Amino acid sequence: MSAIGNPSAVLSTRGPVLVVGTGLLGTSLALALTAAGVPVQLSDTSPTSLALARDMGAGQVRDEHSPEPALIVVATPPDVAAGVVLRELDAHPDAVVTDVASVKARIAAEVRRHGGWDARRYVGSHPMAGRERSGAGAADSDLFAGRPWVVIADGATPEAELAVRNLAVDVGATPVRMTAAEHDAAVAAVSHVPQLVSSLLAARLETTPENALGLAGQGLRDTTRIAASDPRLWSAIVVGNAGPVADMLRQLRGDLDRLIDGIAPAAVSPDDPAYTAAGDAATIAPGAVGAITDLMTRGNAGQARIPGKHGGAPRRYAQVQVLVPDSAGSLGRLFSDVGEAGVNIEDFAMEHSPGQSAGLAMLSVMPAAAQGLEEALDARGWRVVVS
Repeated sequence: MSAIGNPSAVLSTRGPVLVVGTGLLGTSLALALTAAGVPVQLSDTSPTSLALARDMGAGQVRDEHSPEPALIVVATPPDVAAGVVLRELDAHPDAVVTDVASVKARIAAEVRRHGGWDARRYVGSHPMAGRERSGAGAADSDLFAGRPWVVIADGATPEAELAVRNLAVDVGATPVRMTAAEHDAAVAAVSHVPQLVSSLLAARLETTPENALGLAGQGLRDTTRIAASDPRLWSAIVVGNAGPVADMLRQLRGDLDRLIDGIAPAAVSPDDPAYTAAGDAATIAPGAVGAITDLMTRGNAGQARIPGKHGGAPRRYAQVQVLVPDSAGSLGRLFSDVGEAGVNIEDFAMEHSPGQSAGLAMLSVMPAAAQGLEEALDARGWRVVVS
């Protein structure tokens, strides 16, 4: 049972736990453990980051008088993680050591190569949790709740693996056992390449005219949200997982080339003599519609495979759209009215363009509840948008 939101839960993790690296993941983990009553020690090469994590209540700064840790979590960037793991294995001969870097094969190989017998106390791991903001200031004790936590136990003792699995469960995550190679291929597909694609798209906006950006809607915001991530951290991540990332980018390039080849002949300017009327079949190149339809259809199929709420099977929800005035308390009142109607919101999105006096709230609910919710909100004075 997770300790998150349940102070009476019995934890399997025994401290002290030493967290090395007080960025987003390290501080979030330390906050979760400290809140559950596990003694946490903090270490970081940055005095400022270390002091901030301490002042946030994440734990005590480790010094020469601190007791020996039972578990050490290395939460440093991936390009230095292996060296830190080896250092901690050597400094604390009775402790289990894990790291939470987002690449695993290179780190695991270096630890096995140089760690000797001590490497059996090392378990690579990776909580699939994060956000576009970095640093201790963005930390959240609930960051891991309901998220997968990959455990790479190649060559580790069963006791070491169990300690890391218990850690994941105690902070609300779900342990998932994988090999290092399986993990790196998986995160290339679901994390690393999506980050690069978002950044590629956002980079095109540098030279986009201001009047065009003023037309941006939620679609652009959704697809570029993670482009605000830390470039230095992501450089280390992508370089550390270069092989799987490059393989997927080549496949993506192939899809782009096929799409470009399909639609390029149709890219005729209205001033060109070859241009006739919009929608005239003469202006549509052979294969253009097929190329677009094929890509969109494959995209539909891929999107439908993404697991649904709480990692379950994908589900189709009905969407109830409501206009929400741009005023204090309006969104809270909407949520309250939905709750009073006895409907659970499965997902939520908000579209609000600059200068508008109202935003469009999109409430995803179970299909059977949609009509009743629309009627209940309409009765309470909300403007329900029927598509």
